[in-house]
Amino acid sequence: MQEAPPSVSVSTRLLRIAQLAREAPEMAFSNLAHHVDLDWMKEAFRRTRKDGATGVDGQSAAQFAESLEVNLQGLLNGMRAGSYHAPPVRRVFIPKADGKQRPLGIPTFGDKVLQRAVAMALEAVYEQDFLDCSYGFRPARSAHQALETLWRSLGVRGGWVLEVDIKGFFDNLDHRQLRAILDSRVRDNSLRRLIDKWLKAGVLEGGKVRHSALGTPQGGVISPILANIYLHEVVDTWFEKEVKPRLNGRAKMVRFADDLVMVFDNGVDAKRVCDVLAKRFVRFGLELHPEKTKLIQFKPSPGGKAPTFDFLGFTHHWAPAKKTPWTVRRRTAKSRLSRSLRAISEWCRKNLHRSIGDQWKALSQRLRGHYASMESPETQSLSRISCIRPRSSGATGLTVGRSVPRWTGTRRSCY
Repeated sequence: MQEAPPSVSVSTRLLRIAQLAREAPEMAFSNLAHHVDLDWMKEAFRRTRKDGATGVDGQSAAQFAESLEVNLQGLLNGMRAGSYHAPPVRRVFIPKADGKQRPLGIPTFGDKVLQRAVAMALEAVYEQDFLDCSYGFRPARSAHQALETLWRSLGVRGGWVLEVDIKGFFDNLDHRQLRAILDSRVRDNSLRRLIDKWLKAGVLEGGKVRHSALGTPQGGVISPILANIYLHEVVDTWFEKEVKPRLNGRAKMVRFADDLVMVFDNGVDAKRVCDVLAKRFVRFGLELHPEKTKLIQFKPSPGGKAPTFDFLGFTHHWAPAKKTPWTVRRRTAKSRLSRSLRAISEWCRKNLHRSIGDQWKALSQRLRGHYASMESPETQSLSRISCIRPRSSGATGLTVGRSVPRWTGTRRSCY
């Protein structure tokens, strides 16, 4: 499918919305929907991922594109008339690192495009409000930038680290609280009506549609921006404007979607924040995981075992350095590495019948993707996997451990 170039007119309108939002931080927008026309919908289609799984209607991106303008105009007409019916999302489960399963909701492709159109408008407004501590699902921001900021915050002396785990955030996001938060910036009836429909659309699971007064489907296109809007109010602005001015020492928060850590120079400050944090989240209908939310003194310990903590799939630990006595380094978290090893080993077992060249291409692609997302020396452990044909088949074995680094052209990185 040939990709269309970005729309200049839509980009201009997005910049204008962003400028207004930046110049009037207290203004609530009530006329965003008039910007959404057929060109806007085409841009939303261009930005929508085309290789995702299909929703409850089974329609793929290619099938949607066969009558693109007709389908986009239909979505646009439904939005303007208020007659659009949000279909339920298809529930699927993916394994988590702790052995449990994470529920994902897959919308129909047409619904994804309309969600993208609304998310574009919301993003233009709220990107002017979001703070530097937030990195998840934002333009020109990444998990690697969040990790770099955390590393700089810890420096060579460390501090007190508060790991915060929100229990089932996407399943427990309070619709009433979200509407109240949106009221301060977006009051456009057409967009707000669509958001309400998506929140109430329900989930198709086991042949039955289930509705809930809480949560937003993890996997929906609109969900990341709604999550950022919610947590911007719950924790970001609270920490920067109310907490930090009352502290005795320096403090820094780094948040990527619903994963966040706080770093404090002063232990008393850290304990004070830890004591009030749960109450802050309860006020917005959220709960902190009692076992995964913990406060540790993260400092070098030459004579004993230094503490570690996990963030964004990495275990952060102290290690000797050349220019300084100690430095913070990170390695792939054991649970994340084990999961990747199991996935590739399983793939190898199921694809022994394929030619060596096909296996090489597929494994190279998987390993490049893993190295790019999990850049760390320990990710090289994946090269230990062996995919060997039985000798009785008469074929030459493929040993990934020797060949993959040369094939993929990867370089070992030290942190």
